[in-house]
Amino acid sequence: MRLGMIGFGNIAQTLLTQLKQTLDAPLEHLAVLVLPEMVDETEARLTSEFASVAGEFAVVTDAQALLSHRPELVVECAGHAAVLAHAPSVLHAGIDVVIVSIGALSDEALEKELRAAASAGGARLILPAGAVGGVDLLAALGAAGGLEVRYRGSKPPLAWSGTPAEQALDLGALDDAAIFFRGTAREAAREFPKNANVAATLALAGAGFEATQVELVADPAAPGNVHEYSVVSPLAKYTMRIENLPSAGNAKTSVSTVYSVLREIRNRIGPVAI
Repeated sequence: MRLGMIGFGNIAQTLLTQLKQTLDAPLEHLAVLVLPEMVDETEARLTSEFASVAGEFAVVTDAQALLSHRPELVVECAGHAAVLAHAPSVLHAGIDVVIVSIGALSDEALEKELRAAASAGGARLILPAGAVGGVDLLAALGAAGGLEVRYRGSKPPLAWSGTPAEQALDLGALDDAAIFFRGTAREAAREFPKNANVAATLALAGAGFEATQVELVADPAAPGNVHEYSVVSPLAKYTMRIENLPSAGNAKTSVSTVYSVLREIRNRIGPVAI
């Protein structure tokens, strides 16, 4: 496989570590898109830490350069701004894109642009389940309409550092769980872009951004990043709870998110997709 990646942060590096450990054979080619100031560091780390992942490497700084390396699949793992800057061009060129920063699609104009680019290029915009389970069932039930979806995301207080939660709570002094946000999935994804991708995933799979209700919680007793949601439809009812370990080096991201993307890549390579 010829793989493209947008970003070389915690998620990208963890994904490459998993590819190194699980691939039966190296990728044919890996191209990584980063900011210009990150080129030298990225090249050095690819050579020293991930040499066994691919037969050839390239580090580029824009979407056109990425496309020149003819990737068969591109994985975005660099944040909302990177989705806006690069994903439309890649989709329009006919290359499937896995979007990790699903909350970016809370921007209605961007969602429309991405869908139009994918349609024009004959490509697919792939939204992995990430840190949450049961998305396949939710998407299936959505076809019948009449969905009610409620999501509650709980994380240790310091995992909410650098977000509007800091204005609502003294995160370092909490003794008990505290809800600091109630609203729609669109509002959650916009206000907490690094923490609320699960809310966006559930909204896109099910009832939509406005109809999906969200609570966000800082909880000193949380065993990790906890995602809970309930679904009521004319066809079925179910409740899901997942306790995820945080990704090493980034408490805001569940490590299972990386494995979800790994699954997408392995399904492309292997003889069976599941």
